[in-house]
Amino acid sequence: MTNGYISLHKKEVFVSGVKIFYGSQTGTAKEFATILAEAVTSLYLPVAVINLKEYDPDDNLVEEVTSKNVCAFLVATYTDGRPTESAEWFCKWLEEASNDFRFGKTYLKGMRYAVFGLGNSAYASHFNKVGKNVDKWLWMLGAHRVMTRGEGDCNVVKSKHGSIEADFRAWKTKFISQLQVLCKGEKKSCDGSCKKGKCESNQRSSEEMELGSHTQDGLHQRDPEEEEPFESSSEEESGTEDHQSLTSVVDVEDLGNIMNHVKKEKREKEQQEEKTGLFRNTVKNEASERRAMITPALREALTKQGYQLIGSHSGVKLCRWTKSMLRGRGGCYKHTFYGIESHRCMETTPSLACANKCVFCWRHHTNPVGTEWRWKMDQPEVILKEAIENHQNMIKQFKGVPGVKEERFKEGMTVKHCALSLVGEPIMYPEINRFLKLLHECKISSFLVTNAQFPVEIRNLKPVTQLYVSVDASTKDSLKKIDRPLFKDFWQRFLDSLKALAAKQQRTVYRLTLVKAWNVDELQAYAELVSLGHPDFIEVKGVTYCGESSASSLTMANVPWHEEVVRFVRELVDLIPDYEIACEHEHSNCLLIAHKKFKIDREWWTWIDYNRFQELIQEYEDSGGSKTFSAEDYMAKTPHWALFGANERGFDPKDTRFQRKNKSKDISGC
Repeated sequence: MTNGYISLHKKEVFVSGVKIFYGSQTGTAKEFATILAEAVTSLYLPVAVINLKEYDPDDNLVEEVTSKNVCAFLVATYTDGRPTESAEWFCKWLEEASNDFRFGKTYLKGMRYAVFGLGNSAYASHFNKVGKNVDKWLWMLGAHRVMTRGEGDCNVVKSKHGSIEADFRAWKTKFISQLQVLCKGEKKSCDGSCKKGKCESNQRSSEEMELGSHTQDGLHQRDPEEEEPFESSSEEESGTEDHQSLTSVVDVEDLGNIMNHVKKEKREKEQQEEKTGLFRNTVKNEASERRAMITPALREALTKQGYQLIGSHSGVKLCRWTKSMLRGRGGCYKHTFYGIESHRCMETTPSLACANKCVFCWRHHTNPVGTEWRWKMDQPEVILKEAIENHQNMIKQFKGVPGVKEERFKEGMTVKHCALSLVGEPIMYPEINRFLKLLHECKISSFLVTNAQFPVEIRNLKPVTQLYVSVDASTKDSLKKIDRPLFKDFWQRFLDSLKALAAKQQRTVYRLTLVKAWNVDELQAYAELVSLGHPDFIEVKGVTYCGESSASSLTMANVPWHEEVVRFVRELVDLIPDYEIACEHEHSNCLLIAHKKFKIDREWWTWIDYNRFQELIQEYEDSGGSKTFSAEDYMAKTPHWALFGANERGFDPKDTRFQRKNKSKDISGC
């Protein structure tokens, strides 16, 4: 009572509701979800039961960060440790997101969750694998686990409570109890047997978090009261699965097993090196005994990140923009600048190796490095065949995924474009010209990116649809600092590569990556490099922060704002009178500068007539290379929405991504 008036304070809500997600094959998880919902209802909380098959995590999961809901995941493990069909897409999305630096380690920070897995310990190597993975991936994205993962066991002999139903009832009781605690605004329940502030579970958590901070750079600091990451109620999880991941936090009691594993790998490596040395001394035909570029450790690391590896040195991966366009949500900047259909683009490389160790490398330098080809070599026919097959298999996984457009799914099964920019240096591959010829025979356009360290190979390169050279700096000192090239004569190689580019008749591009405080103040030097290589186009893109890495000192402070990139581009264009700003893709923090020869009657023609290119390249091959063609011979008109200054800011108006952003008056997208 204040001055005769009653003050009514709104009661703070700590839990607004519960969402129960299930992935079921035989119906057990669905049944458990219904039972759990009834129990939650008794607490007078709103509850929703959601089939993961009908749930779109790309749109909805991030909403749980601020919703104050508690999310329960009831997921079964199916054949060979795979998710059930209904949970397959959700698990795939979650795995990729947890390993994608673009999402970050705080993407789901604020979301609260609990997991109950359904499995059968008779299949020991895969027991409750899906439940463990969902738990792990959510944690890696920053979500907060409110209680220990539960593990139901169909094997009544080994089930902790005698049956999977009893296992679930025990976990359900704990979940409801924890839910009551959360509703009161408390974080953790206590059994009262510990001294205040000395809870054993909290001590264990802090010990393991301290260990985690010393064993890895990749994970962010978490709430000290949160339970330890990847906590398990099963002894199975302390086996081989844990120490295989470079990004998992290690339990103290598991260090012995892990160190033994490391020592074993070291011994095997030393034995292998000894054998390799003997081979070098005794084998006459050295080429036939060259080692594979992809080592077992590299294969494991790349596979976990979604790469489909091909042979001994190649790989293919599904670009996030391919997935986006399959669902009608817009294409990458190459769609905006050049008319690429992102859902029909295959991102691959015939060489995972590179001659640079750039500070902004999004692979964190786990790929091989070298200045010459010294590995076993696979034939281009095999690489292309397996690349297309792997790409198509990845597209097939999107059948039935919420939001995927049927027409685009069908189109996506036919590869029309190939971006040779996945990772590494594709021009190092000795048979790159044969590989390009095979692409063109399949009516696939070619976008090849090189790091400007192989001028001879650039000169010898057969025509491609578009040839890129990475121009990451404009002075010798800054190039050494940013690209960290392996060649001692890197600067001369760089300049010679630009000169070799100038001699090309097809479309050529400088790719500039702006690193704030490193290379944004070298405008005059950049202008001089433009006059050296005379590129048709110049792409200027703000650097993408790829997360912490011991191999790089790059931080978010080095990422320029889009306005800063625009200002840089305007100032650069003032120094190169033959060029103007043509296009913009704000979501990618990227702009396109184009030579004025592509501006006809005051209209830009930066897009590509891909059918015409295929006709021209066929005539070139039929003539034995005597009938050449130029960049202007296969250009197409650029649509208005792609132009710099357009309201769409590089978003195709047909895409739902633009429609959503336009509706909310926010199309920054970055």
